[in-house]
Amino acid sequence: MAPLNITTLSLSLLALFSRASAWGTLGHDTVAFIAQSFISPATVTYTQTLLNSTSSSYLASIATWADSYRYTAEGAFSAPLHYIDALDNPPTSCDVDFDRDCPEEGCIVSAIANYTARMKDEALGVDERQKALKWVVHFLGDIHQPLHVENLAVGGNTINVTFDGAATNLHHIWDSNMAEKLIGGYSLDDARAWAADLVADIKSGKYANASVSWLDGIKPNDSIASAMHWASDANAYVCSTVLPDGQESVEGKELDGAYYDSAIPVIQMQIAKAGYRLAAWLDLVVTGEMGVRKGAVYGRDVETERVRRGKVELQDWMVEARRVRRAYGWNCGAEGHRH
Repeated sequence: MAPLNITTLSLSLLALFSRASAWGTLGHDTVAFIAQSFISPATVTYTQTLLNSTSSSYLASIATWADSYRYTAEGAFSAPLHYIDALDNPPTSCDVDFDRDCPEEGCIVSAIANYTARMKDEALGVDERQKALKWVVHFLGDIHQPLHVENLAVGGNTINVTFDGAATNLHHIWDSNMAEKLIGGYSLDDARAWAADLVADIKSGKYANASVSWLDGIKPNDSIASAMHWASDANAYVCSTVLPDGQESVEGKELDGAYYDSAIPVIQMQIAKAGYRLAAWLDLVVTGEMGVRKGAVYGRDVETERVRRGKVELQDWMVEARRVRRAYGWNCGAEGHRH
């Protein structure tokens, strides 16, 4: 048996863990950079003070904290909060229902409501309010990814595909592969550059007209309704773009081609929406005014921690789908990768 080359092994492990830690980094960092470009000066001061950071990437630098935290013993409870499993029937029908789809352990919609309230609760310590801000920044990104608001095949995690010749799954390519192929990397500088392009598109480019409606559905005194609006918006793309011809049409297929070409415009727009809405949401919480929609002034009340939930009788298949999700676990993406 050949002697183990410790140096080679160490470098290999370093490369592996560096790549693994990049799960979803490009998208989340880009969302945060976009938000930094639109939030008001008062919100900049508030968030920088809470985070104790005045760096040029003060939100982007914490955008993936929630993914790292959920893999710790302390943060394991938060793993189910990164998505809501819509018990719908794509591609025939796509819809999200809070009472039906948010289980007892919580979901991304209830989490946005909870941590929005905690972010401004001065009865809490700074550490807890800081965590709340980090979760809000992250979850506003997650809720715009169509497969974070879909139950089918555990959010696409069990739909095996290939991309650029590499075996992976449908959830993973929507989280990472396609965006990274478009941009060419996943570094902080890559995210900063992508964000700059998307900000220009929002201000005066291809999204200038569409972005006027992106803040519709935000209800300042109802975080659940606001988050459900974003979830429904993203979920609609499961039928139109993610699986327009059903699961069988992509299962086992190479998706770097026509599928990629149809998906990329949606990914770009969803990242842009997420950053723009995050800026408006943070402004609303901090100042009571959405700075990106001039003249829209609201009270600062936000949803309380006690999330209301109605009772819904689940059909047998829905109960089984939820059992499968719990049996699968709370991770998402390809083996060896995390957000």
